[in-house]
Amino acid sequence: MSDSHQRSIRSLVGVAVAVTSLFLASCGSSTEETSGDDSYSVEHAMGTTVLDGTPERIVVIDSPHLDALVALGITPVGATESSAGNGFPTYLADDLDGTTSVGQTSEPNLEAIANLAPDLIIGAKVRHEALYDQLSAIAPTVFSENSGTDWQEQARITAAAVHESDDMDRLLTGISDRAVAVGDKVGAQGRTASIVRFRTDNFRLYGPRTFSGSILTEVGFDLGDRDWNEYSMLESSPEMFTQIDGDVVFYTNPAGDANVGTMPAVTGVWGALPAVAAGNVHEMEDETWMVGIGVVGAGTILDQVESALT
Repeated sequence: MSDSHQRSIRSLVGVAVAVTSLFLASCGSSTEETSGDDSYSVEHAMGTTVLDGTPERIVVIDSPHLDALVALGITPVGATESSAGNGFPTYLADDLDGTTSVGQTSEPNLEAIANLAPDLIIGAKVRHEALYDQLSAIAPTVFSENSGTDWQEQARITAAAVHESDDMDRLLTGISDRAVAVGDKVGAQGRTASIVRFRTDNFRLYGPRTFSGSILTEVGFDLGDRDWNEYSMLESSPEMFTQIDGDVVFYTNPAGDANVGTMPAVTGVWGALPAVAAGNVHEMEDETWMVGIGVVGAGTILDQVESALT
């Protein structure tokens, strides 16, 4: 992990603000309740799961839960990759020595999971509801409701599953406090922002309920009032480039090549857009802004926003 990432985590852990745990709505709620000796129960998107004690061999099958474990100082024995051969997110990789890949997030390898003899599996109902019974037959399994949208739900579910809710509360409070501080420093209040991801056939705008969108909203930027879809996104074709109308533009290009996908079609004609004309366009890391969902990723986004705008 880079020095900036380590500083982010240390600053978050150092926040000594006590907050009351949030009890989420029945879809995606999480609570920890001691049920005798060292055992405790966790209420989650699929029901209630009882754990005999704090788990030591954890497998996670979605990226928000992986980030949450790392933020809590826990290394899972197994985790999925966002796509085949990509490995684990680079911003977390230094903390995942000894973690074994158990397939892709879109298609976890149940045999590989079972071979690791986990005592806890963590995932998301929105992605893996159909696998819940099979996973539960391998080890106690806890699911968040969502993945990416409402990212703090996934952070809290993960923390509840490993009996670390108080620590996660402090980390999340630290993110909120730092977001306000960064917003004050960069003058975010009263300014609009566009988050753009250039894809193969279209570009995507990210709204306030997406992971990166929620962080920018906490910073103080307005992402606009649009017809966001259920994932708080808007898919647009290159000829709709004028929708990229924020005072500041943050963009990512998962292809890693400015000549691939829709990026050249849009950037070739967007010169008159407010942010472009003012020189307020900033390329960001796709893996962190779009895949690295959680406390560590949020701290990295705040680092990058502060660096880009000051």
